[in-house]
Amino acid sequence: MLPSLHTSSATNPPSELSVDELAARLASTAPPLVAEILGPQNFASGHLPGALNLPLEGFAERAQQALPSKTQEIVVYCASSTCQNSDIAARKLQSLGYQNVRVFRGGKAAWRDAGHPLAT
Repeated sequence: MLPSLHTSSATNPPSELSVDELAARLASTAPPLVAEILGPQNFASGHLPGALNLPLEGFAERAQQALPSKTQEIVVYCASSTCQNSDIAARKLQSLGYQNVRVFRGGKAAWRDAGHPLAT
């Protein structure tokens, strides 16, 4: 069998998921790990239920401590669809060898707009 033509998993953009898909995944028997890629003050003001806070500052170190499994599904998000932190974090996770990284592009704004509560 020939080796993969892809030089790195980081060359494949992480897949995105919708509000409805994320809500269903979180309610499943094997929910993904969810990480908010904003600073502690933003996180404290409200975050998705069960989310970890992994701001970009010191991200690689914190991620490797908080996310020990490189194969578990991880969903990253930030404030809204205009925030790029989740995309940056997803690429960093892939470069660290995480294999199942997804981006919830709508972020907290889309979650709240869909009628889902934020945790504090």
